Amino acid sequence: MRNQILEDLKTAMKNQDKERLAVIRMVKGSIQMSELNKKHELSDEEVIEVISKEIKSRKDSINEFKKGGREDLIQKTQNEINILSEYLPKQLTEEEITEIIDAVFNKVKPESSKDMGKVMKELKPQVSGKADMGLVSKIVKNKIEKK
Repeated sequence: MRNQILEDLKTAMKNQDKERLAVIRMVKGSIQMSELNKKHELSDEEVIEVISKEIKSRKDSINEFKKGGREDLIQKTQNEINILSEYLPKQLTEEEITEIIDAVFNKVKPESSKDMGKVMKELKPQVSGKADMGLVSKIVKNKIEKK
């Protein structure tokens, strides 16, 4: 994953693609910062986590830009999300997420919202990087409340 990012960085430099170059440099910096904090080279899963956090941050920014009516910033930020998304594994559909959640519910058998942590702990390795954890959490919460 890191090698792919470095290759894409070189390609963006050669093609003088300033927007892609800026996004790739930013994510490279985030990865390096995370490696400094963790004191080891990140695995592909950890790199995916860093990229997912960057995407989440941008989605939050888009919500703020919408409140402020800043269409120019919304489009720029959405383009950054699109570039970052290329490095994530294929995203699960809501139906696929629901199937995984159903399987975990059969295994964990949550009784109340107090068991949400157990469910999320079991789910995280299966969906991390492949799904928006906010959406996963929302689906789990709704499913527990219906019990």
